[in-house]
Amino acid sequence: MKDTAALPQPVASRRCGHGPRPVLAIHCTIAHAGAWRGVARLMEEETTLTAFDMLSHGRSPDWDESGDFQDRITEIGADFLTGRMDVVGHSFGATVALRLAVAYPERIRSLTLIEPVYFAVARQDAPQLVADHDADARDYIAALAARNDALGARLFNRMWSDGGPRWPDLPESKRAAMIRGIHVIPFCNPALYDDRPGMLKPGVLARVTAPAVLLRGSRTHPVIAAINEGLARRLPDARSHVIDGAGHMVPITHPEATAAHLRALFARAPL
Repeated sequence: MKDTAALPQPVASRRCGHGPRPVLAIHCTIAHAGAWRGVARLMEEETTLTAFDMLSHGRSPDWDESGDFQDRITEIGADFLTGRMDVVGHSFGATVALRLAVAYPERIRSLTLIEPVYFAVARQDAPQLVADHDADARDYIAALAARNDALGARLFNRMWSDGGPRWPDLPESKRAAMIRGIHVIPFCNPALYDDRPGMLKPGVLARVTAPAVLLRGSRTHPVIAAINEGLARRLPDARSHVIDGAGHMVPITHPEATAAHLRALFARAPL
């Protein structure tokens, strides 16, 4: 447990590797810091990777529902930015990583956004793809609105898990962890859909001075392509890449390809 006593709710974290590059990695919703295990193992000689469990995830406490959820996770992420770091985020975690890069450009050596779910970008660039996504998500959204978290987690996992194990085949502990965290999803919408933090206002993304890479799987939902390409156009120094055969869970299902792209990015941002 990192000393985060200054935060309203201290969180759990883990550190992997012993390499010279300090990396901060931020996981997706209904996962936990262990999602980075595969990437960290491949890069243990090159990086020292720190990952924390978001509130209501992993070994961290439940979110107390005060404030805005993305604001709270961004505040936690900032507490882990010690010196200049390479910041990597996946899905919702990637939207937090982007906010950190805007707020603390002097602390970010490089920025990796894997499948960021910043739907506000696609709302501007490809609104029909957002409508298609929302149609596909209708069932889990309805389940969450009805406060049926178990069904909501099951349907959310089915949509984004890239054809992984069926819900009944998952260990009970994993199902319980997903059910525990799923309630935060609707609270993310003001930031992800409406751009409540104002990330897309003129000049805001220009504050990101670090080289950036955007990664997505070739089999992911089409809305992610619009988001990645839209962010790549808006960021000052960004490149967008597709990992063949991957879906949304790129860092878990394709750690080797993820590590290769990280190494290429790190070459553009030497220590």
